[in-house]
Amino acid sequence: MAFPELIAHRGASRERPENTVAAFRRAVELGADGVELDVHLTTDGVLVVHHDAVPHAAPDPALAGRPLHELSSAEVARFRVDGEPIPTLREVIDAVGARLTVYCELKGAGTAAPACALLASSAGTHAVHAFDHRQVAEARRLAPAIARGVLEVSYHVDPLAGANSVDARDIWQDWTMIDAPLVRAAHAAGKRIVAWTVDDEAVVRALTSLGVDALCTNDVALARRVLGR
Repeated sequence: MAFPELIAHRGASRERPENTVAAFRRAVELGADGVELDVHLTTDGVLVVHHDAVPHAAPDPALAGRPLHELSSAEVARFRVDGEPIPTLREVIDAVGARLTVYCELKGAGTAAPACALLASSAGTHAVHAFDHRQVAEARRLAPAIARGVLEVSYHVDPLAGANSVDARDIWQDWTMIDAPLVRAAHAAGKRIVAWTVDDEAVVRALTSLGVDALCTNDVALARRVLGR
């Protein structure tokens, strides 16, 4: 039985503050195959890595409650997540190099174009995905060579419809919505199933037995131990 790819969700977020350079470097140390991260665009056109539209970080009081798209990159640099700065996508790519795949979730509006431009000009292996499939469609138009994925939180009557609509390789499926028919259908169509977010030993085993292609996890060490890697 083949091992699934292990993708560190927002970096090694069980051990380090999520979506920080420290978390991504720790994911490399733990032997992850890839890292997943979220990007937003600042007012001066810089892609920054953070999950929420409004930073859940300790800011200068004058910046509290303002969304990332209303802040400059210099202002974002003043935030701290458990002592760690909010990084730019460029800083993360420089930190992990070509050692693992960077899976970039297009979280904020208007991130497809700058993300594709940066990823296409960087060494290493990269992919993009989003809940907003329109952004994935834009990525296909701008950079068709970059692998694409669609995020799903429901089980559609046609489970491949979203991926097919944007010619996506990866279906990022909430792990509770994954079963054998879905995996078979995806593989028959040449697509991959990425399960998120998987932090339980029994779930790691069950999804691996179903043949999922990748596990997105907060706990890379646990997943590696369970899989004997």
